Amino acid sequence: MRIMTLVIILGLVFPGFIFAQQQNAKDSYYCPMHRNLTSDMPGNCSICKMDLVKQEAPVQAESPAQEAPGASGSAGMSQVAQAPEGASARKIKFYRSPMNPEQTSPVPKKDEMGMEYIPVYDTGEKNGVFISSQRQQMIGVTTGKVQKRAIETVISAVGRVAYDPGLYVAQEEYLQALKTGQKLGENAMPMVKDQASSLIAASKQKLLLLGMNGPGIEELARQGTPQENLYLPGNTGAAWVYISIYEYEIGMVKDSLPVEITANAYPGQVFKGTISSLAPVVDKETRTLQIRAIVEDPGHKLKPEMFVNASIHIDLGEKLAVPESAVLDTGTRAVVYVKNEDNTFEQREIKAGEHAQGYYEVLGGVSEGESVVTDGNFLIDSETRMKSP
Repeated sequence: MRIMTLVIILGLVFPGFIFAQQQNAKDSYYCPMHRNLTSDMPGNCSICKMDLVKQEAPVQAESPAQEAPGASGSAGMSQVAQAPEGASARKIKFYRSPMNPEQTSPVPKKDEMGMEYIPVYDTGEKNGVFISSQRQQMIGVTTGKVQKRAIETVISAVGRVAYDPGLYVAQEEYLQALKTGQKLGENAMPMVKDQASSLIAASKQKLLLLGMNGPGIEELARQGTPQENLYLPGNTGAAWVYISIYEYEIGMVKDSLPVEITANAYPGQVFKGTISSLAPVVDKETRTLQIRAIVEDPGHKLKPEMFVNASIHIDLGEKLAVPESAVLDTGTRAVVYVKNEDNTFEQREIKAGEHAQGYYEVLGGVSEGESVVTDGNFLIDSETRMKSP
């Protein structure tokens, strides 16, 4: 009799226990921002307070759940170390922030908001993201070749027509010192000759400080007369123009480069000239350097102290370059997306050089002949972030 009673009780209780276990297995909830936090009932995440989302499929933990830090306020909340499907055999490469994928860490950590970093697994596949040809056509992906090109850049600057009586006087002083030294001859007293030589050297140094260079001073000595067009229109049919360039442009500018001058007073007219010299000192307040250019002006249209616009043309030669549209500049680095033959797109950081005529000079990061994305790279960048584990 006792045996029959025990069998009946087990028959009634055990199926209910199994059914309850199946129901509990189905009722699982997780935080969208912290996938490793789960609960057996609806509620809020103990970290970010977001509503928990019901798990579509049963969640099976291989090891007993551990109570999540700070989860005492949410009943049944637990933290389970679960990897994505098929990730048990994969190695974790690094961890990234859920809000900013560019913030990474080699070890688990939390961001400033307390959110757990997400593990990124080594898939064993080639670095890059696969995008089918149909998908590329849909998002409008176009590519261009990394190749050597003859490129030229133009520096646009402001200037003024010279009105520099101080330099004119300094030139006159230098020429007078030269004449005095020549008149002394070989029979002059050594002390007098030394004084004359010192005067010549000092006046020459003054010209250098005022922006003239060595060849210009030698030409001045041969001519024997100061440059009157420094303060008045001269008879030479040329005018001096002072142009200010920024400190970072100094390395590209040198003597004899061609320059074009335009003035608001003469719309459409271009005055051509060449750079004569560069000042030896950078202005400490504006961080600019003054350069002198001699400009053709047969009609004496350029008046002293007139403001002008200058364009300095610089031939950079044949350089390895990529189209400007291919480069994504984050402010701290420049990246491009390289398209491989298997329709995978790989992000590369490049070392960019000069920017000229719609191209960036490439000093490293990509090789000649590779294909880089020139249109649609922002969408590929988004696609890459979306497909990151």
